[in-house]
Parts: sequence; C-alpha cells; structure tokens
Amino acid sequence: MNIPQLDVDGYLAAVEAAFRAHAEGRTAVPMPMHIPVEGGGFHAKGAMVHLDRPYVAVKVNGNFPGNPKRGLPTIQGAVLLFDASDGRLLATFDSMELTARRTAAASALAARYLARPDSRSIAVCGCGMQARAQLEAMRRVLPIERVFAWDADRSRAEAFAKETGASVAAEIPRADVVVTCTSATSPFLARRHVAPGTFIAAVGADNPHKSEIDPDLFPGAKVVCDLVSQAAVMGDLHHAIDAGQASVESVHAELGDLVVGRKPGRTDAAEITLFDSTGVAIQDVASAAFAWRLTAGRTPRP
Repeated sequence: MNIPQLDVDGYLAAVEAAFRAHAEGRTAVPMPMHIPVEGGGFHAKGAMVHLDRPYVAVKVNGNFPGNPKRGLPTIQGAVLLFDASDGRLLATFDSMELTARRTAAASALAARYLARPDSRSIAVCGCGMQARAQLEAMRRVLPIERVFAWDADRSRAEAFAKETGASVAAEIPRADVVVTCTSATSPFLARRHVAPGTFIAAVGADNPHKSEIDPDLFPGAKVVCDLVSQAAVMGDLHHAIDAGQASVESVHAELGDLVVGRKPGRTDAAEITLFDSTGVAIQDVASAAFAWRLTAGRTPRP
C-alpha cells in the first residue's frame, strides 16, 4: 500500500529519533549488501529500530547513474516495513523520495551541530533530485541566503538554478556549507575549495567505489560519520583511511553521539567540520515508521 510521505520537519524528527535510538543501544544494524551489475548496481539495507515499539525495514534500491539519459530516475527501489514484535508486514512503498528526504534530513541534523549558526551561503555539488532535498532541508535549519550550483554537467546545474534561484558556478565556490551529492568515483572537493569554518556534508559515497572528498581534507577537520563501521568500508572515510590520511580512531564522533550529548559538535567558529554520510538503514526504518503511524492518525514519537 502507499503511505503518506512526511514533510521536512517530519523527516528531521524521524532521523533524529533514529540516531538517538542508535546511540542509546535500541537498534540492530547489519552491514548493507551491494550487488554490482553492468551500468550500475543494487544495494539492500535493513535494520531494527525500537521506537514506540520495535520496527524492521528492508530497502532494496537500484542505482544507475546513466538513467537520466534514458529519462529514468538514477535511484529506484522499494521499502518493506515490519512490526518487529510479531513479524507483520505493515507497509510497502516506493523508496525514491524516502531515500532522498531521509538523506537530506541527516545532513540537516548534522548541520545543527556542525555548521556555524550564521551560515548563509551553500554550494550544492551535484544537481539531481538529492540536491533539491538537501537544499530544502538545509534551509530549514540554517539562514541560507545565497545558493551556488555546481555540476559536471552544466545543463543540470542550470536547470537546478532556474528552479531554486541558485547561481551557477563554473568551479566549486567557497561557501559556509558545501553539500556533495554526486555519483562521482574520483574525489573532486579538496582543501583549496574550503575556507575555515566550513561545514561539509558528503552524501554521495554510498558504496566502496564512490568518492567525492579528497583525503587531504580529513587531517585537521572534525569528522563525524553517520555510522563509523559503515563509513570505514564504503564512505569517503574509507578512501581517506586507504590513503593514510585518516583512521577510525581519528573520527570525532557518530551523529548519534552529538544527538544525545555524548560528544560536542562544533566548538570553534574557524574549524572545518565534515559529515561523512553513507546512508544508514535506521533512517529508513524510522522514516517509514513515522509515515506509517500517520495512517493510523497517531502522532509519531520516539
């Protein structure tokens, strides 16, 4: 059945509840499975999150970077939501919007702790569906006034700019916030692109072959991951470790640590902060559960 999608605030609340539950030991998160195929690949992610009751969700997404040329979305898939107390299937629905929105919500949640509160400019690198969700979510938590759009395909940046009022940038501009949401397999954001005090949300590297952030950005930056064990094998952290520029021990915190106050977020206006977001299944579980609860007329809560 189809279930209603959450608004920006709903996704923020769901994702915050997911990372809080994880920090408090109320989740089970196995590693994702990736199935490579010619021209793209599939990944399956699943988790248990105990909110008002235990829920399990399993998502299977196909990711085909060449699909826009075929008139198809890059990412397509489905989510199955279960009641983990008795095994009932509660809902099954399209995952495309959920994936984009919950990913953007995690970036915005991280921004609450890691961005300067007066951040007014944002550079969005990669101008697909995810870019639109990221911008909307960031505008919800920060006083964004200037938006710069950059994409290897300039026509995509121009379309994004026309829709959002952004300025098209020929090169990656310096901004208070930089979001990377591409399908790149080689890093393109380096230290020379980043000024002191910048917050970076790196969301594109969701499998071991993708890479957006030059390893030279890791030393000296305050690095926070959605899930360290996952980022160490499939995120930009993975590539920085391979390059000898980072280690698991050099990671400042997981996002859940910031949510529950176990670790501090930004402590200096000049520090560079980096959120390595690989996309964790707990985000899918909580978002699906919050949306499903709306069908029952009950206010979602942790």
